[in-house]
Amino acid sequence: MGRNKIVAMTITAVLLLVWLTADDSVARYVDAVKESRVKAQSVLDKGGGSDDELMQRIRREAAELRVAPIEPRVDRVWKLIPGYNGREVDVERTYSQNRPTWVGGEIDYVYRQVEPKLRLQELGSHPIYRGNPQKKMTALMINVAWGNEYIPSMLKVLADEQVKATFFLDGSWLSKHTDIARAIQSAGHEMSNHAYSHPNMSELGREAALRQITRTEQLLRDQLGVANRWFAPPSGDYNQQTVELAASQGLGTVLWTLDTVDWKKPSPDTIIRKIAARVEPGSLILMHPTASSSEALAGMIRVIKSKGLALGTVSELLSTERLDSVESGT
Repeated sequence: MGRNKIVAMTITAVLLLVWLTADDSVARYVDAVKESRVKAQSVLDKGGGSDDELMQRIRREAAELRVAPIEPRVDRVWKLIPGYNGREVDVERTYSQNRPTWVGGEIDYVYRQVEPKLRLQELGSHPIYRGNPQKKMTALMINVAWGNEYIPSMLKVLADEQVKATFFLDGSWLSKHTDIARAIQSAGHEMSNHAYSHPNMSELGREAALRQITRTEQLLRDQLGVANRWFAPPSGDYNQQTVELAASQGLGTVLWTLDTVDWKKPSPDTIIRKIAARVEPGSLILMHPTASSSEALAGMIRVIKSKGLALGTVSELLSTERLDSVESGT
């Protein structure tokens, strides 16, 4: 019996040792799990979870910071007015950008634009006289059918002031002065359609009016590689047929908000004062290569800039894109 007792005690001791070893491993495992849970909770407390204080505040303030888009519309006086993008907080990007350093202070918000539901083309065939008044931009429209001698000085002013304009080219002029047109284009300006032989479009039959548009459109494509978007009727003369024919070619009919009337040879100061008194967000400003406008151009641009307005091409002005760089609070 004594020997059996010794064997039993030995077996018991071995089993106890095995149990103690296993228990220690289990304990370490349990402790490790507990520690990982504590670390995970610590990350959440510091801003690592989708429902933490930072995320909750972003979501709360996003609703207050949202700006609804403005839909395009047809105005009784100004005809077709483009829409303007709204904005909303990009919650996920704002969270990711702020999470590493945020300790409860100001949040650096990241925005994205919200487009209007309607597009201009959905409102039918109407002319455009101005951009959206909420867009703090103007555009210079330079109609070219003569005045070659003034173009170099105007291009220099535009380059010095870092302004891009839209040049509407008469087709017969373009066919004879492709070199000048290419110089304008190489300076980064927008090139567009001003009919072929400067007619009164409202006096033309359908086929003749269409030829005025398509001949110049083909020159813009073939000579300059331009995918044009706009048609400016000579002398601002048009009828509904004109607008519809332009639209059939994928072109919007553009007129002006402010006219320098430079063909009457006003003094440069007269033009500058007129622009200073009347320019506003969305203005389309008409001029030609003339002595009056070439001498007034620098002053016009500086007056426009002094009012906190950007200058862009016609396409830039009439787009729905926001101008966050010149709008406070964006």
